[in-house]
Amino acid sequence: MAVLAALATTAACAAPAGPSRVRGSDGHTRGSAGPPASGGSLEGVWRMDGYGTLVALKGRGLRTYETTARSCLPGSVTGTRTGAPDAAGSRRFTVPDAAPVTVSPAGAGRAGLTIEDDVGRRTLHRIDALPARCAERPSHDPRAVFDVFWRTYAENYPFFRAKKIDWAAVRDRYRPRITAKTTDGELFAVLRAMIEPLHDAHTSLVAGPDRHYAGKRPGTVLPTPESTARIDKAIAANLGPGVTQRHWANGRLSYADLPGRVGYFRITQFADYTEKGDYAGDVAELDRALNSVFTKARTQGPAALHGLIVDVRLNGGGADPLGLRIASRLTGRPYLAYAKRARNDPSDPGKFTPPRPIRIHPHRGPVFTGPLTVLTGPLTISAGETFTQSLMGRAPAPTRIGQHTQGVFSDVMDRALPNGWSFGLPNEEFLTADGRTFDGPGIPPALRTPVFTERELDAHRDSALTRARTLLGRPTQGGSTGAGAGAVRP
Repeated sequence: MAVLAALATTAACAAPAGPSRVRGSDGHTRGSAGPPASGGSLEGVWRMDGYGTLVALKGRGLRTYETTARSCLPGSVTGTRTGAPDAAGSRRFTVPDAAPVTVSPAGAGRAGLTIEDDVGRRTLHRIDALPARCAERPSHDPRAVFDVFWRTYAENYPFFRAKKIDWAAVRDRYRPRITAKTTDGELFAVLRAMIEPLHDAHTSLVAGPDRHYAGKRPGTVLPTPESTARIDKAIAANLGPGVTQRHWANGRLSYADLPGRVGYFRITQFADYTEKGDYAGDVAELDRALNSVFTKARTQGPAALHGLIVDVRLNGGGADPLGLRIASRLTGRPYLAYAKRARNDPSDPGKFTPPRPIRIHPHRGPVFTGPLTVLTGPLTISAGETFTQSLMGRAPAPTRIGQHTQGVFSDVMDRALPNGWSFGLPNEEFLTADGRTFDGPGIPPALRTPVFTERELDAHRDSALTRARTLLGRPTQGGSTGAGAGAVRP
């Protein structure tokens, strides 16, 4: 869910490429159960529950199709099976420029699909065959393009009611403007006008290198190289003289020890930690950084940290599991990070797949369990937000300081249009233990301060960081609050 760079260039807000690109309800009736999936062949066609995706497995190949109740287009995901099935019958597929996919038997007529750089598991139901329309040549007529775009949102977007948007009225307003002679420029302007009022940073439309749109919450000031440099200077000034920051992951991770035994850990992205940019490389580089930060000396004993500041105020997202990997270094007990569900009824935006609980399990090594502050703001986006949410169930709970996050949590469902354009939209919710979602307004701070305002930057001031240092610098009764490898575990 790396979206900050896309926002900054108004290009598509997209997660790292993979089957998360093809999601939504397809409305098909399930066919006969076919051969039992458990212990039998996984070959055939499968309907994904809640993601509008058909998955075809044949020989060593995997292919997806993007569907609505009236359309079926070849998906962007193709995979090749690597090795033989494991003892449980699971097949692993490599996907060009994306994370591997695993398909596993789950009983008669059922299977599960997981993506290495995504959290959760998607349910597959066997169907008899691909619908006939999947073999039809897609029409480039602007009216057909409009219809696929409108219907994909109608069947998958979960937040029309919350945003007070009547999507049927949107169709009635704009569909009569589209004819067979509508130009690309005119069509792009209409499709953009339809989704712009959603103010959703996980909505996008790309019609070529010079014609693209990405949504954002009103009032969001996008970063530039110049403003990012000013932010870095303000942070460095407020860390203080003589403080040295160590950097990893192409500069996307940094850490500094501050006076008073307070740590400062900054995360600006959950992706592209290596030049290759593959997920396995990201994991290895993240672990290298975390092993350097969360040492025995910092997490236990007389020199342990009194507190830790985690800064995600300028974080454009990426892969959710990397955030969970960091959260595992910040707890000595397992707890619920969030529950994830997808819209699952083409005609009812209020119906979803059963929530899948995602849990944090402590790292088997040094972990920090002391006081924690998390710095957030409107440029805490997507995976930066799911990471922030994943810490809310921690004990002791972190203190959030700054401003509301951007308010977009779902993976981005990237879709193709019949004329070759692409677009993106969300279709999921990330729920708290009591069933709340922060989509739209974002996660609120407990302590509100300015975040990277012009006044703050001009004065080289960082009120959120100063507030966190003051809060954590207070002495704690009983001495060190760190906990290391000996922390309580399940």
